[in-house]
Amino acid sequence: MEKDKYIGVDIGGTTVKMAVLDRDGEMIHKWEIPTVTEESGNSIISDVALSLEHTLDELKIDKRTLHGIGVGAPGFIEQEEGYVYEAINIGWKDFGMGEALKQAAGLQVWADNDANIAALGENWLGAGHNCASMVAVTLGTGVGGGIIVNHKVINGTNGTGGEIGHITVKPGSPHYCNCGRYGCLETEASATAIARKAKERQLKNENGFLSSIKNPEAKDVFEGLKQDDEDCRLIVKDVTDQLGLALANLAVSINPEKIVIGGGVSKAGEQLIEPLKTAFRKYALPRVREVCDISIAELGNDAGVIGGAFLVKTKTENKQTGAQER
Repeated sequence: MEKDKYIGVDIGGTTVKMAVLDRDGEMIHKWEIPTVTEESGNSIISDVALSLEHTLDELKIDKRTLHGIGVGAPGFIEQEEGYVYEAINIGWKDFGMGEALKQAAGLQVWADNDANIAALGENWLGAGHNCASMVAVTLGTGVGGGIIVNHKVINGTNGTGGEIGHITVKPGSPHYCNCGRYGCLETEASATAIARKAKERQLKNENGFLSSIKNPEAKDVFEGLKQDDEDCRLIVKDVTDQLGLALANLAVSINPEKIVIGGGVSKAGEQLIEPLKTAFRKYALPRVREVCDISIAELGNDAGVIGGAFLVKTKTENKQTGAQER
């Protein structure tokens, strides 16, 4: 029986997204289950395996047609084996996620950081368009990143490659980051950071657009920008300037063809992208910026499961190619 399908799993702090895709990237079925983080996330893997088993039965998909599972999770993760050094918002620490899922589901498993998986998805079927070198940035509660160079994800020696959110952009900053340091990009360009900056502006201007909003969020800042509010304009300029500087410095090392921006903040669209492009052009080496396009991610919440499926696809195809060459 020919194997022709891939499973993508994207484990998040709130939900676990799953999907079955074919070799061309067509999504056969997708679904999600709650992420149960109680008791240090002890039930997550068994929940995933049980849901997968149930769904495959419903779809009448024979496990023998599956190449395996590609799984992404937040935190510092050893590629291939899927060993999780730490995933704070799930509760995992020093956990052999890949092997546990393999045993529970009865399928081969490949794993990586969730941002890297999302980058693979965007590169395969989204805004990356299969370019050789790309940077994917996720602007949400924090700032995530995935870097692809010569069609390969940069994972690093111990799983910290591509952690764009922890580039230091403001040494001496008073704003604490979850990594234990201060001045990280995450404290300056995330949705959380934008909300903090909005509250700071409220204290300085009692008559601006933000003054009547009890707990302003990132979306409120971009709504104020639409109405040409000066405070909101200054916040977006500050955020995109910090992000543009970080990406310009990163681009000197990687020389990417594309930078793709995803996450909740990316819903602002051109209101975010245009000032970001301006900042990037201001700081980037001319030879770098002339070949680098910045755009909004296209796959939304599906990027992780699509990237997980692509991880399986590439690993199995490389294995088959190697066997044929030998």
